[in-house]
Amino acid sequence: MGAVRTRTGRRRAVPWVVVGLWIAALVLLGPLAGRFADIQQNRAVDYLPDSADSTQVARIQDELPGGESTDLVLVYHRDGGLTDADRRTATEQIAEVRAAHDLAGEPRGVPSKDGTTLMYPVSSTQPGQDEEARDAFVDGVREIAEGGGGLTVEVGGPGALNTDMNKVFETLDATLLLATLAVVTVLLVLIYRSPFLWLVPLAVAGVAAAVAMAAGYGLHELFGVTVTGQSGGVMTVLVLGAGTDYALLIVSRYREELRRHERPYDAMRAALRGCGPAVLASSGTVAAGLLCLLAADLNSSSGMGPVGMAGVLAALVAMTTLLPAVLVLLGRRVFWPLVPAFGSEPKARRSLFAAMGTSATRRPAAVLVGGGVLLGALALGTLNLSGSIKQEDSFTERPESITAMRTLAREYPERSSRPLTVIAPDGAAEAVLARARATDGVAEAVPGRSGSGWTEIAVFATAPPETPAETRTVEALRAGLDPEGAYVGGPSAQQIDLAAAEARDRKVIVPLVLAAVFVILVGLLRSLVAPLLLVAVVAVWGAALGIGGLVFEPVLGFGGTDPGLGLLSFVFLVALGVDYGIFLMHRMREESVRGAEPEAAALTALRTTGGVIASAGVVLAATFAVLTTLPMVGLVELGFVIAVGVLLDTFLVRTYLVTTASVLLKRRMWWPGGLSRAPRRATPATRDEPVSAHVT
Repeated sequence: MGAVRTRTGRRRAVPWVVVGLWIAALVLLGPLAGRFADIQQNRAVDYLPDSADSTQVARIQDELPGGESTDLVLVYHRDGGLTDADRRTATEQIAEVRAAHDLAGEPRGVPSKDGTTLMYPVSSTQPGQDEEARDAFVDGVREIAEGGGGLTVEVGGPGALNTDMNKVFETLDATLLLATLAVVTVLLVLIYRSPFLWLVPLAVAGVAAAVAMAAGYGLHELFGVTVTGQSGGVMTVLVLGAGTDYALLIVSRYREELRRHERPYDAMRAALRGCGPAVLASSGTVAAGLLCLLAADLNSSSGMGPVGMAGVLAALVAMTTLLPAVLVLLGRRVFWPLVPAFGSEPKARRSLFAAMGTSATRRPAAVLVGGGVLLGALALGTLNLSGSIKQEDSFTERPESITAMRTLAREYPERSSRPLTVIAPDGAAEAVLARARATDGVAEAVPGRSGSGWTEIAVFATAPPETPAETRTVEALRAGLDPEGAYVGGPSAQQIDLAAAEARDRKVIVPLVLAAVFVILVGLLRSLVAPLLLVAVVAVWGAALGIGGLVFEPVLGFGGTDPGLGLLSFVFLVALGVDYGIFLMHRMREESVRGAEPEAAALTALRTTGGVIASAGVVLAATFAVLTTLPMVGLVELGFVIAVGVLLDTFLVRTYLVTTASVLLKRRMWWPGGLSRAPRRATPATRDEPVSAHVT
């Protein structure tokens, strides 16, 4: 009896110890999590690979006198033509800007040919690399530059564009977190049908998000990992989405075990023992897929890998330690009003997924072929995806910098309003300047600052920014100036380098992700055939991108697709989509080990895990769908493709295609393992070997 009391006391103490350790961890890591937003870097150059020409230009510019410059363009416009009063207003405002800020050189007005527009390029090196100082400079110029009475005044240029993007990313984390929490709350209330239970996984997910932010800050400080606003936002969604998925599986299994075990501690231990391998494997596939991004050339993508992995691991640890401890301490009453009593049986209900599985197995070949044809047809929509999106089309609601850019493109068709930047060695500066002026597609080339052995040259193309004609000019400049040791950069060149790096990264990372996920699945399922069925989620990726091609431009009016959409959506859809396949296939293997025939094993697995998979898929799709509410086109596209892909994977691939393929392959699905050679004698499940979780 003394030994029993000792064991009981230890069981009661363990949850309290776990909760105490988590509280201590939050106290220590909380301040670091608060600094996560401060380390985010959102300049275009922060996304670029180190080897790109435009990256070298940006780094050399930092070494020139005054350091990095903030370049603006003040645009004065009146339909019908500017008046003398308008020109005086422009002159007075430029003088006021010069008096209030330390400008590099005297601003010179450039009138349009039709006399309706006057632009003043303005540059300052005073803010340097300090984002707050740059934003304050831009806001200060905007306060001075005001129109009225038919005169419009817009402040554009690269500096204004960066400020407008910073303002979006400053509010992104808080907006995204609150919106995601709201969506997950509503879904958990509907799934659990309890006024209290939903609070537990939601609170634990919030704790995991704080730990993930602290880990992201540590990765940046210790290893120099690049953290952008995009990777920070995706990490938040990933923690809440994946964490809630793990919680659904654990809570559902725990509810079952409470009917078999009198003590909540014993029930939770059995639940973790039963679903732990599936949770560990699913998180492992996501972490491995994200870690493959380290091979990316783009700083933004390579940084998203470890940052996202930190989020997934934080969710895993929190949901397998803190969540069970809190549930055990709260006891059965947390499930009120649907409290699972010890020794009771769940209310018998007709399983929707059992009916779906039965209908699929009547004609499995026809269902499998039909599903494959449907996914292939949807994938044809990728042919409608337009080219890389321009910076001017990257916002869903156009800020002032974008309207200024469009005004300049319309009123100055003979030359670009956004210069290319050429950096030449001092000894070759004259030769580079002459070659630049003689290059086809160049309207003007003007020398600028010199220092640290380099000279800056501003080159104005005849073509508008980010057009095929300007791209040809950039390529001609790079080919002609490379022998002189010069680099060609600037905003337009940065977009070209981004697209080239993304194309390279897709070729390298896609096979890496597939190989990493396949190896993990082979280890879990002990088969070479079954993992191939799960990796078929690649077809879902193509179909989701195809649906995006039918929606982005025709319906939403987007002017292009983000260069990183293909790679990032692939990584997330493959890694996250395989999660649900693991839940299903792991249960199917368990039934096969017990001697069930292939069709019976497939139907049992679908019946018992279908509810969890459906709930988890809806939650994950909804969390990524929150990205579509943000004002950045790239994030809207990424959220849409992942949400659609997760739903396709949940309700089509896992429910119908994997099930029918399993029925057709029979025991060959487990080749070359022992399950593929001979059936095992059926053994009844014991209380230590409970069936997988399901939602009734």
